[in-house]
Amino acid sequence: MSDPSRPEPPPTVPQGIPLLDETAPPPEDDRPEVLIITGMSGAGRTRTAAVLEDLEWYVVDNLPPRMLLALAGMMTQTDGGVRRLAAVVDVRSREFFADLVQVLADLRSARLDYRIVFLDASDEALVRRFEQVRRPHPLQGDGRMLDGIAEERRLLAHLRSRADVTIDTSELSVHDLARAVRDVVATETETKLRVTTVSFGFKYGLPLDADHVVDVRFLKNPYWVTELRHLTGKDEPVRDYVLGLQGADDFVDRYVAAINPVLDGYLEEQKPYVTIAVGCTGGKHRSVAISEAIASRLRAQGRTVRTVHRDLGRE
Repeated sequence: MSDPSRPEPPPTVPQGIPLLDETAPPPEDDRPEVLIITGMSGAGRTRTAAVLEDLEWYVVDNLPPRMLLALAGMMTQTDGGVRRLAAVVDVRSREFFADLVQVLADLRSARLDYRIVFLDASDEALVRRFEQVRRPHPLQGDGRMLDGIAEERRLLAHLRSRADVTIDTSELSVHDLARAVRDVVATETETKLRVTTVSFGFKYGLPLDADHVVDVRFLKNPYWVTELRHLTGKDEPVRDYVLGLQGADDFVDRYVAAINPVLDGYLEEQKPYVTIAVGCTGGKHRSVAISEAIASRLRAQGRTVRTVHRDLGRE
Protein backbone atom coordinates (compact mmCIF):
# COMPACT_ATOMS: atom_id res chain seq x y z
CA MET A 1 0.00 0.00 0.00
CA SER A 2 1.48 3.38 -1.07
CA ASP A 3 2.21 6.11 1.46
CA PRO A 4 0.14 9.24 0.60
CA SER A 5 2.68 11.41 2.41
CA ARG A 6 5.42 10.44 -0.04
CA PRO A 7 5.59 12.18 -3.44
CA GLU A 8 4.72 10.21 -6.54
CA PRO A 9 7.75 9.17 -8.61
CA PRO A 10 8.24 11.18 -11.81
CA PRO A 11 6.81 9.65 -14.99
CA THR A 12 9.22 7.68 -17.16
CA VAL A 13 8.33 9.87 -20.17
CA PRO A 14 7.99 13.63 -19.49
CA GLN A 15 4.61 15.09 -20.23
CA GLY A 16 4.28 16.52 -23.74
CA ILE A 17 6.76 14.06 -25.27
CA PRO A 18 5.01 11.33 -27.26
CA LEU A 19 5.63 7.69 -26.55
CA LEU A 20 7.64 6.70 -29.59
CA ASP A 21 6.95 3.00 -29.20
CA GLU A 22 3.23 3.69 -29.36
CA THR A 23 3.25 6.17 -32.23
CA ALA A 24 5.98 4.83 -34.49
CA PRO A 25 4.79 2.22 -36.98
CA PRO A 26 6.42 -1.18 -36.69
CA PRO A 27 9.11 -1.89 -39.29
CA GLU A 28 7.81 -3.58 -42.41
CA ASP A 29 8.78 -7.15 -43.13
CA ASP A 30 10.96 -6.48 -46.14
CA ARG A 31 12.85 -9.75 -46.27
CA PRO A 32 13.81 -11.25 -49.63
CA GLU A 33 11.40 -13.83 -51.02
CA VAL A 34 12.41 -17.15 -52.55
CA LEU A 35 9.92 -19.18 -54.54
CA ILE A 36 10.76 -22.68 -55.74
CA ILE A 37 8.73 -23.80 -58.75
CA THR A 38 8.74 -27.52 -59.30
CA GLY A 39 6.44 -30.35 -60.29
CA MET A 40 5.62 -32.64 -63.16
CA SER A 41 7.05 -32.09 -66.62
CA GLY A 42 4.25 -30.74 -68.80
CA ALA A 43 2.27 -29.36 -65.87
CA GLY A 44 2.96 -25.70 -66.66
CA ARG A 45 6.32 -24.72 -65.18
CA THR A 46 7.29 -22.60 -68.20
CA ARG A 47 4.01 -20.68 -68.15
CA THR A 48 4.37 -20.14 -64.39
CA ALA A 49 7.88 -18.74 -64.88
CA ALA A 50 6.55 -16.30 -67.51
CA VAL A 51 3.81 -15.08 -65.16
CA LEU A 52 6.35 -14.48 -62.39
CA GLU A 53 8.59 -12.54 -64.78
CA ASP A 54 5.60 -10.33 -65.63
CA LEU A 55 5.25 -9.69 -61.90
CA GLU A 56 8.92 -8.61 -61.84
CA TRP A 57 10.35 -11.64 -60.08
CA TYR A 58 13.90 -12.64 -60.97
CA VAL A 59 13.34 -16.05 -62.56
CA VAL A 60 15.97 -18.75 -63.14
CA ASP A 61 14.90 -21.85 -65.06
CA ASN A 62 16.38 -25.35 -64.81
CA LEU A 63 18.71 -24.33 -61.99
CA PRO A 64 20.91 -27.04 -60.41
CA PRO A 65 19.74 -27.09 -56.77
CA ARG A 66 23.25 -26.59 -55.34
CA MET A 67 23.41 -23.19 -57.02
CA LEU A 68 20.19 -22.08 -55.34
CA LEU A 69 21.82 -21.41 -51.98
CA ALA A 70 24.53 -19.19 -53.50
CA LEU A 71 22.01 -17.33 -55.66
CA ALA A 72 19.66 -16.73 -52.74
CA GLY A 73 22.58 -15.46 -50.68
CA MET A 74 23.23 -12.76 -53.28
CA MET A 75 19.77 -11.26 -52.85
CA THR A 76 19.58 -7.77 -51.41
CA GLN A 77 17.01 -5.54 -49.78
CA THR A 78 18.38 -2.35 -51.34
CA ASP A 79 16.47 -0.49 -54.04
CA GLY A 80 17.20 -1.93 -57.45
CA GLY A 81 18.48 -5.23 -56.07
CA VAL A 82 16.96 -8.67 -56.41
CA ARG A 83 14.41 -9.13 -53.65
CA ARG A 84 12.17 -11.78 -55.19
CA LEU A 85 13.78 -14.87 -56.65
CA ALA A 86 11.86 -17.66 -58.37
CA ALA A 87 13.82 -20.79 -59.24
CA VAL A 88 12.39 -23.49 -61.49
CA VAL A 89 13.89 -26.76 -60.23
CA ASP A 90 12.94 -30.14 -61.63
CA VAL A 91 14.19 -33.51 -62.82
CA ARG A 92 15.81 -31.98 -65.92
CA SER A 93 18.83 -31.30 -63.69
CA ARG A 94 19.27 -35.11 -63.58
CA GLU A 95 21.61 -36.26 -60.81
CA PHE A 96 21.81 -32.72 -59.40
CA PHE A 97 18.12 -32.94 -58.47
CA ALA A 98 18.98 -35.38 -55.67
CA ASP A 99 20.69 -32.50 -53.84
CA LEU A 100 17.46 -30.52 -53.47
CA VAL A 101 16.39 -31.91 -50.09
CA GLN A 102 19.74 -30.98 -48.53
CA VAL A 103 19.67 -27.56 -50.21
CA LEU A 104 16.27 -26.83 -48.69
CA ALA A 105 17.66 -27.67 -45.25
CA ASP A 106 20.63 -25.37 -45.91
CA LEU A 107 18.28 -22.55 -46.86
CA ARG A 108 16.48 -22.91 -43.53
CA SER A 109 19.81 -22.96 -41.69
CA ALA A 110 20.79 -19.75 -43.46
CA ARG A 111 17.47 -18.23 -42.29
CA LEU A 112 16.28 -17.77 -45.87
CA ASP A 113 12.55 -18.38 -46.05
CA TYR A 114 11.18 -20.06 -49.14
CA ARG A 115 7.91 -21.39 -50.49
CA ILE A 116 7.45 -24.38 -52.77
CA VAL A 117 4.85 -24.27 -55.54
CA PHE A 118 4.23 -27.73 -56.96
CA LEU A 119 2.55 -28.06 -60.36
CA ASP A 120 0.74 -31.31 -61.03
CA ALA A 121 -1.61 -32.79 -63.62
CA SER A 122 -3.25 -36.11 -64.35
CA ASP A 123 -1.40 -38.73 -66.40
CA GLU A 124 -3.98 -38.30 -69.17
CA ALA A 125 -3.39 -34.54 -69.36
CA LEU A 126 0.39 -34.94 -69.35
CA VAL A 127 0.34 -37.56 -72.12
CA ARG A 128 -1.94 -35.35 -74.22
CA ARG A 129 0.34 -32.34 -73.82
CA PHE A 130 3.51 -34.23 -74.73
CA GLU A 131 1.81 -35.70 -77.76
CA GLN A 132 0.65 -32.26 -78.88
CA VAL A 133 4.21 -30.90 -78.91
CA ARG A 134 5.63 -34.24 -80.17
CA ARG A 135 8.33 -34.43 -77.54
CA PRO A 136 9.33 -37.36 -75.29
CA HIS A 137 9.10 -37.22 -71.53
CA PRO A 138 12.55 -36.33 -70.04
CA LEU A 139 12.65 -39.59 -68.07
CA GLN A 140 11.09 -41.79 -70.75
CA GLY A 141 14.31 -43.21 -72.14
CA ASP A 142 13.60 -46.27 -74.30
CA GLY A 143 10.34 -46.98 -72.48
CA ARG A 144 6.82 -45.67 -72.80
CA MET A 145 5.79 -42.13 -71.92
CA LEU A 146 3.77 -43.44 -68.98
CA ASP A 147 6.93 -45.09 -67.64
CA GLY A 148 8.67 -41.70 -67.57
CA ILE A 149 5.67 -40.06 -65.87
CA ALA A 150 5.55 -42.79 -63.23
CA GLU A 151 9.27 -42.45 -62.52
CA GLU A 152 8.96 -38.68 -62.19
CA ARG A 153 6.08 -39.05 -59.73
CA ARG A 154 8.23 -41.37 -57.64
CA LEU A 155 11.15 -38.93 -57.58
CA LEU A 156 8.90 -35.98 -56.74
CA ALA A 157 6.68 -37.65 -54.12
CA HIS A 158 8.62 -36.34 -51.13
CA LEU A 159 8.85 -32.83 -52.58
CA ARG A 160 5.13 -32.79 -53.34
CA SER A 161 4.35 -33.60 -49.72
CA ARG A 162 6.44 -30.61 -48.61
CA ALA A 163 4.89 -28.13 -51.03
CA ASP A 164 3.29 -24.99 -49.62
CA VAL A 165 0.97 -24.72 -52.65
CA THR A 166 -0.07 -27.44 -55.09
CA ILE A 167 -1.77 -26.44 -58.34
CA ASP A 168 -3.49 -29.14 -60.40
CA THR A 169 -3.39 -27.88 -63.98
CA SER A 170 -5.22 -30.82 -65.58
CA GLU A 171 -8.27 -28.75 -66.52
CA LEU A 172 -6.68 -25.29 -66.56
CA SER A 173 -6.12 -23.16 -69.64
CA VAL A 174 -2.95 -21.07 -69.80
CA HIS A 175 -5.02 -18.08 -68.63
CA ASP A 176 -6.49 -20.05 -65.73
CA LEU A 177 -2.99 -21.11 -64.67
CA ALA A 178 -1.76 -17.52 -64.82
CA ARG A 179 -4.67 -16.46 -62.66
CA ALA A 180 -3.92 -19.21 -60.12
CA VAL A 181 -0.25 -18.23 -59.91
CA ARG A 182 -1.14 -14.56 -59.44
CA ASP A 183 -3.52 -15.51 -56.63
CA VAL A 184 -0.63 -17.22 -54.86
CA VAL A 185 2.11 -14.61 -55.19
CA ALA A 186 0.78 -11.24 -56.39
CA THR A 187 0.30 -8.28 -54.09
CA GLU A 188 -2.82 -6.12 -54.28
CA THR A 189 -0.92 -3.52 -56.32
CA GLU A 190 0.27 -6.12 -58.82
CA THR A 191 -3.22 -7.43 -59.46
CA LYS A 192 -4.46 -4.01 -60.54
CA LEU A 193 -4.81 -3.13 -64.20
CA ARG A 194 -2.41 -0.41 -65.31
CA VAL A 195 -3.97 2.07 -67.72
CA THR A 196 -2.13 4.60 -69.88
CA THR A 197 -3.94 7.45 -71.61
CA VAL A 198 -1.94 8.79 -74.54
CA SER A 199 -2.77 12.03 -76.32
CA PHE A 200 -1.63 12.26 -79.95
CA GLY A 201 -2.11 14.12 -83.21
CA PHE A 202 -3.70 12.28 -86.11
CA LYS A 203 -1.40 14.07 -88.54
CA TYR A 204 1.54 12.28 -86.88
CA GLY A 205 -0.05 8.85 -87.05
CA LEU A 206 -1.73 6.48 -84.59
CA PRO A 207 0.20 5.18 -81.56
CA LEU A 208 1.33 1.65 -82.40
CA ASP A 209 0.47 0.28 -78.96
CA ALA A 210 -3.07 1.70 -78.75
CA ASP A 211 -5.73 -0.74 -77.55
CA HIS A 212 -8.50 1.86 -77.94
CA VAL A 213 -8.55 5.03 -80.03
CA VAL A 214 -10.71 8.03 -79.13
CA ASP A 215 -11.24 10.75 -81.77
CA VAL A 216 -12.03 14.15 -80.22
CA ARG A 217 -11.86 16.17 -83.44
CA PHE A 218 -15.63 16.64 -83.13
CA LEU A 219 -14.89 19.36 -80.54
CA LYS A 220 -14.07 22.95 -81.55
CA ASN A 221 -10.35 23.49 -81.89
CA PRO A 222 -8.80 25.97 -79.39
CA TYR A 223 -6.08 26.58 -81.98
CA TRP A 224 -8.41 29.08 -83.66
CA VAL A 225 -8.78 31.09 -80.45
CA THR A 226 -5.92 33.58 -80.46
CA GLU A 227 -5.57 33.69 -76.69
CA LEU A 228 -5.33 29.88 -76.46
CA ARG A 229 -3.25 29.01 -79.52
CA HIS A 230 0.14 29.18 -77.74
CA LEU A 231 -1.12 27.18 -74.74
CA THR A 232 -1.67 23.41 -74.40
CA GLY A 233 -4.38 21.17 -73.01
CA LYS A 234 -2.48 21.02 -69.71
CA ASP A 235 -3.02 24.73 -69.17
CA GLU A 236 -6.12 25.70 -67.22
CA PRO A 237 -7.60 28.13 -69.80
CA VAL A 238 -7.47 25.48 -72.54
CA ARG A 239 -8.74 22.75 -70.23
CA ASP A 240 -11.68 24.88 -69.14
CA TYR A 241 -12.42 25.84 -72.73
CA VAL A 242 -12.39 22.25 -74.03
CA LEU A 243 -14.37 20.73 -71.16
CA GLY A 244 -16.78 23.65 -71.31
CA LEU A 245 -17.70 22.94 -74.93
CA GLN A 246 -21.16 21.52 -75.46
CA GLY A 247 -21.08 17.75 -75.04
CA ALA A 248 -17.43 17.50 -73.98
CA ASP A 249 -17.90 16.74 -70.30
CA ASP A 250 -20.81 14.42 -71.04
CA PHE A 251 -18.66 12.59 -73.60
CA VAL A 252 -15.94 11.96 -71.01
CA ASP A 253 -18.46 10.61 -68.49
CA ARG A 254 -20.09 8.33 -71.04
CA TYR A 255 -16.77 7.08 -72.39
CA VAL A 256 -15.49 6.19 -68.93
CA ALA A 257 -18.76 4.39 -68.16
CA ALA A 258 -18.45 2.45 -71.43
CA ILE A 259 -14.78 1.51 -70.98
CA ASN A 260 -15.08 0.33 -67.37
CA PRO A 261 -16.53 -3.14 -68.13
CA VAL A 262 -13.85 -3.54 -70.82
CA LEU A 263 -11.10 -2.77 -68.32
CA ASP A 264 -12.57 -5.23 -65.84
CA GLY A 265 -12.62 -7.86 -68.58
CA TYR A 266 -8.98 -7.21 -69.45
CA LEU A 267 -7.97 -7.78 -65.85
CA GLU A 268 -9.99 -10.98 -65.67
CA GLU A 269 -8.27 -12.24 -68.84
CA GLN A 270 -4.79 -11.49 -67.48
CA LYS A 271 -4.08 -8.45 -69.66
CA PRO A 272 -2.23 -6.25 -67.15
CA TYR A 273 -1.74 -3.16 -69.34
CA VAL A 274 -4.09 -1.16 -71.57
CA THR A 275 -3.45 1.96 -73.64
CA ILE A 276 -6.22 4.43 -74.46
CA ALA A 277 -5.12 6.79 -77.24
CA VAL A 278 -6.96 10.12 -77.49
CA GLY A 279 -6.37 12.02 -80.73
CA CYS A 280 -7.03 15.42 -82.20
CA THR A 281 -5.44 17.12 -85.20
CA GLY A 282 -2.08 18.09 -83.73
CA GLY A 283 -2.05 16.51 -80.28
CA LYS A 284 -1.70 19.82 -78.47
CA HIS A 285 -5.07 21.04 -77.17
CA ARG A 286 -8.20 18.86 -77.28
CA SER A 287 -6.59 15.44 -77.02
CA VAL A 288 -4.42 16.53 -74.09
CA ALA A 289 -7.33 18.00 -72.14
CA ILE A 290 -9.65 15.05 -72.79
CA SER A 291 -7.03 12.39 -72.03
CA GLU A 292 -6.27 14.12 -68.72
CA ALA A 293 -10.01 14.25 -67.93
CA ILE A 294 -10.45 10.53 -68.70
CA ALA A 295 -7.43 9.68 -66.56
CA SER A 296 -8.74 11.80 -63.69
CA ARG A 297 -12.11 10.05 -63.68
CA LEU A 298 -10.52 6.60 -63.82
CA ARG A 299 -8.21 7.46 -60.92
CA ALA A 300 -11.21 8.63 -58.91
CA GLN A 301 -12.60 5.09 -59.33
CA GLY A 302 -9.42 3.61 -57.85
CA ARG A 303 -7.67 2.62 -61.07
CA THR A 304 -3.93 2.98 -61.66
CA VAL A 305 -3.51 5.44 -64.52
CA ARG A 306 -0.65 7.41 -66.04
CA THR A 307 -0.80 9.99 -68.82
CA VAL A 308 1.54 10.42 -71.77
CA HIS A 309 1.33 13.31 -74.25
CA ARG A 310 3.15 11.93 -77.25
CA ASP A 311 3.07 14.89 -79.62
CA LEU A 312 3.12 17.78 -77.19
CA GLY A 313 5.82 20.24 -78.26
CA ARG A 314 6.05 19.08 -81.87
CA GLU A 315 4.44 22.28 -83.14
